[in-house]
Amino acid sequence: MTEAILVWSVGIAQAMLVIAMACNTYRLIRGPRAQDRVLCVDALYVSAMLLVLTFGIRTGSSLYFEGALVIAVIGFVSSVALSKFLMRGEVIE
Repeated sequence: MTEAILVWSVGIAQAMLVIAMACNTYRLIRGPRAQDRVLCVDALYVSAMLLVLTFGIRTGSSLYFEGALVIAVIGFVSSVALSKFLMRGEVIE
């Protein structure tokens, strides 16, 4: 019984994350300013990381958790670099 509830809840979470990624992609394309697009990229990589984590929960494989960690690190570094570029016009000083 509890395993069926876990399977259902993970499936619902994955569907909601896909919907969130679609909304973020729409705002990324339609965003009026560059700052809006940066926020959408941040939300998109967080949603992608959570989607990979839910795949890891569903399959029970630790490989997905390591992939989610890589997505988080790369997403953080890229958002910092993009924000610095928008603020100062250069990434490396």
